[in-house]
Amino acid sequence: MLENIDLTLKISDKKQYKRDLKQSQLELLKLQRSLIDNQVGCLIVCEGWDASGKGGAIKRLTSGLDPRGFDVHSIGAPSINEKRHHYLKRFWTKVPPYGKITIFDRSWYGRVLVERVENLATSAEWSRAFEEINQFENMLTEDRYVVVKLWFHISKNEQLRRFHERAADPLKQWKLTDEDWRNRAKWDDYEMAVEDMLNHTSTQASPWHVIEGEDKFHARVKTNQVVIRAIKDKMALLSNT
Repeated sequence: MLENIDLTLKISDKKQYKRDLKQSQLELLKLQRSLIDNQVGCLIVCEGWDASGKGGAIKRLTSGLDPRGFDVHSIGAPSINEKRHHYLKRFWTKVPPYGKITIFDRSWYGRVLVERVENLATSAEWSRAFEEINQFENMLTEDRYVVVKLWFHISKNEQLRRFHERAADPLKQWKLTDEDWRNRAKWDDYEMAVEDMLNHTSTQASPWHVIEGEDKFHARVKTNQVVIRAIKDKMALLSNT
C-alpha cells in the first residue's frame, strides 16, 4: 500500500496554502461547536514516521479551536505501573467525554509498531492486538464517538534530509534523538509493521487515512480536511438514526 502513495502532492502557492488552511480551521471551529451541541466525542490518532510532520499538523489542526474543548496527549513508553495492566487501559482513561476532542500523538498502535519491531511484545501479543484494537475502536464508533486515524507518510530520503536539517538547527536539535536514528536503521521492519497495521485495522467505521507528508503545506491542509469529513460523516450518520 505505502509504495502506491503519491508523495509528489504539494501546494506550491503559499498564499493558497494560507487560504485553504484558514478556511479549514474556521470549519473545524464550527464543527467543534457541533460536537458539543450534539454530545459527540472525537478521537484523532496521529501516527507516522519520525520527522513526518505530525507535530506541525497537530499545531495547525488545533490553533483555531477553543482550547477548552480539546486535549493533546503525547504518548511515550508505558510506566512501570502501566505495564502491570492491559496495554489499552492507559488509553481508556484518555478517551474524551462526549463533546470534546482528544488528539493522540502516538497511540495504542505502539503495540503493533514499536513494541513489535523492538521485541517489547511477543508475536502472540502483537498478533492478537489487531483484533483487540478493532474491538476497542468499534466500541467507540458504535457509541457517540468519531475515530479519525492518520498515518503521516514520507520517503526514507526525505526523513534523512529532515534529520540533517534538525541536527544543523540549534532550535530544532532537541527534536532529534539517538532513538530516531535507531528507528531509521530498522526502516524495513517498521515498513512491514505499518503495512500490516493498515491492512488489519482499517475498518469501515474507522479507516486509516494516509497523509502524504513530503510537502508540509499539503499535509497540514489534508489533515484538517480529513478530520472535517470524518466529523461530518459521523454527524450525518447520527442524524439518520
